Amino acid sequence: MTDSEMTGLRSRVLASLEKIRPYLQSDGGDIELVNITDDHIVQVRLTGACNGCPFSMQTLKAGVEMALLKEVPEIKEVVAL
Repeated sequence: MTDSEMTGLRSRVLASLEKIRPYLQSDGGDIELVNITDDHIVQVRLTGACNGCPFSMQTLKAGVEMALLKEVPEIKEVVAL
């Protein structure tokens, strides 16, 4: 993937995360993009109330990952660091 393509992918992921962010913030949490690997795995950090929450993995997979895959189909997986 070229630098330009990776920049476009990153922009689309960030835009998608911005749509999700208000839902996380309404529960006292937040999310930040850490990295997108060469094999299209999105690495994020859950912060605030989401950090350490027993439901954070469910939120990550059923919420964040599903939303990102819908808007950015090139993404293979979302993982929390």
